[in-house]
Amino acid sequence: MKLSGESILLRIFFSENDKYKGKPLYEAIVFKARELNLAGATVLKGMLGFGADSRIHSAKLLDLSNALPVVVEIVDTEENINKLMPFIDESVKEGLVTKEKVNVIKYTVK
Repeated sequence: MKLSGESILLRIFFSENDKYKGKPLYEAIVFKARELNLAGATVLKGMLGFGADSRIHSAKLLDLSNALPVVVEIVDTEENINKLMPFIDESVKEGLVTKEKVNVIKYTVK
């Protein structure tokens, strides 16, 4: 796959405890993106954050919270990102979903 120039960055923010059909939500999103032949996906686990409920989620040892923030980032063409959106609408029950234009400088495969 070749990807360059103007593309779309899709970011999905939610809790590591969120599930979709019994699986971790982040895993379901990445596997769906792969199934749709998107350029790639990355899952980032946050150490500290809060969302719409304003509740702090932290990775500190003394904190009991294990619902740390997770962000899935996917960059691809607008057309390909739009193929994934029905699944995102169905699977993400709580969280934040953003799309923004990005300029891909380099995307290489060995």
